[in-house]
Amino acid sequence: MQIYLDYSATTPTRPEAIAAMQAVLTQQWGNPSSLHEWGQRAAIVLEQARVQVADLINATHPESIIFTAGGTEADNLAIIGVARLSAVPQHIIISNVEHSAIAETARMLEMWGWEVTTLGVDSQGRINPLDLKAALRHNTVLVSIIYGQSEVGTIQPISELGNIARSHGAIFHTDAVQVAGRLPIDVQTLPVDLLSISSHKIYGPQGAGALYIRPSVKIMPLLTGGGQEIGMRSGTQAVPIIAGFGVAAELAAKELATETPRLIDLRDRLFALLADVPGLIPTGDRIHRLPHHASFCLEYADGQKLSGKTLVRQLNLAGIGISAGAACHSGKLSPSPILLAMGYSQKAALGGIRITLGRYTTAADIDWTAMVLKQILQRLTPNYPIHENLTQYSYLT
Repeated sequence: MQIYLDYSATTPTRPEAIAAMQAVLTQQWGNPSSLHEWGQRAAIVLEQARVQVADLINATHPESIIFTAGGTEADNLAIIGVARLSAVPQHIIISNVEHSAIAETARMLEMWGWEVTTLGVDSQGRINPLDLKAALRHNTVLVSIIYGQSEVGTIQPISELGNIARSHGAIFHTDAVQVAGRLPIDVQTLPVDLLSISSHKIYGPQGAGALYIRPSVKIMPLLTGGGQEIGMRSGTQAVPIIAGFGVAAELAAKELATETPRLIDLRDRLFALLADVPGLIPTGDRIHRLPHHASFCLEYADGQKLSGKTLVRQLNLAGIGISAGAACHSGKLSPSPILLAMGYSQKAALGGIRITLGRYTTAADIDWTAMVLKQILQRLTPNYPIHENLTQYSYLT
């Protein structure tokens, strides 16, 4: 049995997106900047994808969608693009639970002389809007707060935070990579100026992302050259990948009303099945939470050392794929900075795991995974209570 439960890291490319990519590679492979028929065929594909991605977040001006190579580039374009507007370093605000694409970019700005305020979070990973209000300065030009945290699943009060930032005159950016395609996003009502999304989180191909730029907002490009993407991202566009992205976005929008509640049911089923496991502590906000996301950390009273990385390896041997905290950090045996920021101990922060669900996840997958995880903990932890029902079936037999 093979069960993939790491959909926050990446999603399998859906067949419809692959078919769109194949059509471009074989029939519409021209350079979209060329004026001849071959180029115009590619240009039509590109603009169709722009409309499809715009529709996913209800962006009424498709030209407000700038295609990038992924969520990381979209985040970088937002942060550095705003910074480059200023002749001298100013002040920006982020949180201490940002994706590294934001945190590392902010750190780089600090090296260039910028002042960066990092907002703390509570034990559930949520920002207090009053903290943002208190942190704003006369020279605050940008606030960037992640929408849905990839490691613990917490959703931030983006509307309230955005209104505070914009009432102060600061540009507001959110990394919505984990939210797009899983919860409705409407940039006509959401007070965001810049918003990042990624193709491979919504069953599109890896290698494409987008930054939404509200039409009234100006930023500077990262890449200069031929002036593609309305001058915001020079370089010939990856039309096949973008075509797949567009199809995935369109289908995600159509399936949102049915898929989101299904994922919530499966997520809550997993939390319920693991609720009685000693020392396995749910992390993140249980109410303000991504619909597909469950996360935990290990903290045993007897001091038994068992890392999240160990659980990932053991579950992998059983044919189940999960991650230890954020996928970008899964190769490092060090405490999760996100869990530390939320107030967890060093030991607990080493024991973080993330189980994320998707369109191919079934109730049977959830039940089997919960049983296997309990068996692994029972085997690896001497003082773990033995449950009779765990001996009836075993992933080892």
